[in-house]
Amino acid sequence: MTGQSRQRFREGGSFEDEAGYSRAVRLGHLIAVSGTTCRPEVVGLGTRGQAVDCLQRIVAAVEQLGGSRDGIYRTRLFLAPGADWREAAAAHLEVLGDVGPANTTLFVHSLIGDGLLVEAEADAWAEVLPQAAKTSGSQDLS
Repeated sequence: MTGQSRQRFREGGSFEDEAGYSRAVRLGHLIAVSGTTCRPEVVGLGTRGQAVDCLQRIVAAVEQLGGSRDGIYRTRLFLAPGADWREAAAAHLEVLGDVGPANTTLFVHSLIGDGLLVEAEADAWAEVLPQAAKTSGSQDLS
């Protein structure tokens, strides 16, 4: 992947700063979205509310990097103890059902952050290369 432009999207969250990562990174046509939890105001809304928020944040990150929700081809849902997998599945159907990406849903021991039940990741393919891809380098879209 030498010579391809790297674009990063950062939301400015404390975990991004503490751990040195981006919400999403684009390299050529590929977009990878980091593990994404819900916003603090959504924590009390249960599994479905958290999952919808996570997945909507993922779609927004893909769009920030020039992709689209139709380009999302792989998702992963990580569920903490107490999460309802059926509610998570219903949220996935609501946000991405018409796209139909490959998906893995797993129960995990726990998530980092009080009250969090769902964390999601995604991979997307963007049809059009960004203008910055014509030159090597990095672009931060925070």
